[in-house]
Amino acid sequence: MAPAHDRIEHWDMPDGDSVSVARVEPARADAPTLTIFHGLEGTVRSNYAQGLMHLARARGWGAAFLIFRTCDGRVPRAPRMYHSGETTDADAFFRRVVAERPGKPVLATGVSLGGNVLLKWLGEQGSTVPPEIRAAAAISTPFDLAAGSRFLERGFSQVYVRHFVRRLRQKAHVALAAHPQLPVDRTRLDRARTFWEFDDAFTAPVHGFSGADDYYAKSSSLGYLPRIAIPTLLFSAVDDPFLPAPVLERVREVARANPLLQAEFTPTGGHVGWVSGSPLAPVYHMEPRVIHWLAGFA
Repeated sequence: MAPAHDRIEHWDMPDGDSVSVARVEPARADAPTLTIFHGLEGTVRSNYAQGLMHLARARGWGAAFLIFRTCDGRVPRAPRMYHSGETTDADAFFRRVVAERPGKPVLATGVSLGGNVLLKWLGEQGSTVPPEIRAAAAISTPFDLAAGSRFLERGFSQVYVRHFVRRLRQKAHVALAAHPQLPVDRTRLDRARTFWEFDDAFTAPVHGFSGADDYYAKSSSLGYLPRIAIPTLLFSAVDDPFLPAPVLERVREVARANPLLQAEFTPTGGHVGWVSGSPLAPVYHMEPRVIHWLAGFA
């Protein structure tokens, strides 16, 4: 299948660096724009990213897919990377999307890490969120980063963790080569095998946190949910291997107190899963469900 996006643009950020943004042109002047934040180490080629953009195009919507720093293959000019709580790029991104088409609806999505970034940004904005941003959907969100990190250190999930941490260590060394002044203990970085160890050795000191625990506490979206002021779908699976099920019960409690939050937790679906059919003919369920829900606010 041909790529869903028309082109990739580079948008300047306030700190002098830039991010890549994949675009789909709207088919009509009044069409909404679907925005997408990807998950850990996601790219424009991620299945869910292409799936969401294809469905947006089929409805005549525009789309803007923010590719977090380093996930487009470029070394950031600024001495930092992306992380689960980094919302300054998200803020600049949303304000540019809104400014491009004032008054036209924006429908926001975030997947996994991107869901956490989206929810945290919405909570930070509260009632001051731009009125163009009509609704949001967060998919497979790691609402509690500390609980998720501990959960992933058990059983078969460790295989996924080692894969991601190895890639993150490689990126960290590229960043260190470009910015040797970063306050990182390279010995500790090279020994990191879990998310907590990597975040304590690299993410936290590079981005101004006192350690991994401080980073997780300040970046977890769970604490920002009460202040979200637009309709928001929280779409997750109870069997998500990246998050213990009791965290979703805490999310349900918060959602009951905030009528703008709709918690939709399926018994199965894994982490950004919800796929049936066969390997040669897969059927994806998350993307149409999310687009259908958002279409009610277009």
